[in-house]
Amino acid sequence: MTIDFSGQVAIVTGGANGLGREYALALAKRRARVMVNDLGCDSSGRGNDVGAVEQVVQEIRNGGGEALSSDCSVTDNAGVLDMVERTVRQWGRVDILINNAGILQSGYFARAAMADFRQVVEVNLIGSALCSHAVWHHMRRQGFGRILMTTSEGALYPVPGAASYAAAKLGLVGLMNALSAEGRRDGICVNTIAPAAATRMTRDIVGTADLARMDTATVVAAALYLVSAEAPSGAILAAGAKRYERAYITHTQGLELPELSLQPEGVGAHFEAISDRFGDEAPQGFHAVARGHLISPGDSR
Repeated sequence: MTIDFSGQVAIVTGGANGLGREYALALAKRRARVMVNDLGCDSSGRGNDVGAVEQVVQEIRNGGGEALSSDCSVTDNAGVLDMVERTVRQWGRVDILINNAGILQSGYFARAAMADFRQVVEVNLIGSALCSHAVWHHMRRQGFGRILMTTSEGALYPVPGAASYAAAKLGLVGLMNALSAEGRRDGICVNTIAPAAATRMTRDIVGTADLARMDTATVVAAALYLVSAEAPSGAILAAGAKRYERAYITHTQGLELPELSLQPEGVGAHFEAISDRFGDEAPQGFHAVARGHLISPGDSR
């Protein structure tokens, strides 16, 4: 299998630095035409250096590829719509969206300013939703699309010090789950990557020895697979340091309690058994637990 993006059009947000830059360059190297988006802020959301995105576009063009630039914020709905429309006017379609733009403001929740919390959620979660919504009808019309969300192991598992980031990044998993189900009949696959790479966002929070192992190539390979024609849909793929792992949200086998135990004390008394992960499963679709069976909303039983 050779993954080739000839004839395809990609949009990469946060494409001026770090992984976004690497995604854009790698897609162009494999013959995609790329709209590179970046507001030019730092990893905490401050500043506005529009020259950075132009450098990536020029690098693609110098290599014989085709690229356009956008310096709108992903939280600016009008700017996002204009970016997508310019992409379609130039190249006639949009096949791939990589929602890479994101900011991180670390610090313990007790000391967090709610305005900062809101900004992180707006950029990481709402920005990804706005961009996905803007490309959705184009992908539906052409019967093909690939969307990649960006989560973090700091959202999938308990890590202190970045509540806003964790909330937004886990929200993206929920968004992926819904969109992967909605897009299936229209040929739209939606996946999520949990990257671990040495970038400006990680250099201040990851030790030097670990950073030396966190090459971007591992993550780029995963991202390009997840937006390829061969991609699955609804996958959470962790990638870093030459290693790949699938992440799942699972249910334990659980326990049906007798009528007399349906009290808070009964739940507490059986909580260890309820929590036993032996044989846990990753349910597909929306389920309710009733009479020991998983029943979908449309099931008439």
